[in-house]
Amino acid sequence: MRARVGFGLFLALGLVVAAGLVLFVSPRASSEPDGLEKVAEDEGFIEGAEDHALADTPTADYAVKGVDDEALSTGLSGLIGITITFAAAGALFFAVRRTGGRSRPDGAPPTSSDSSRDGAAA
Repeated sequence: MRARVGFGLFLALGLVVAAGLVLFVSPRASSEPDGLEKVAEDEGFIEGAEDHALADTPTADYAVKGVDDEALSTGLSGLIGITITFAAAGALFFAVRRTGGRSRPDGAPPTSSDSSRDGAAA
């Protein structure tokens, strides 16, 4: 017999796993440059690089400004990132769910009056 796991429990467990990874695993990741930064160092054009436009934001460069402990700063930065991502994904999910993914017969996107009409009929 298969056990059924509710969507809320599945979502909560996913968040706990993601939070655990960002708090306890990500601070132990290598701080050595990789990818394009490593290639730029190896090939000698790193001096031409400029900071990103968001380099002065509170969570730039995988750290939280004002937190001196590097591991804690990295973990908090990740926690802020998954919180923002979860909120954005949740907002998108509920927006799509509200429209029901339905379109009008004339091909136009559904409007708010369509959903209130559907609610009145149900």
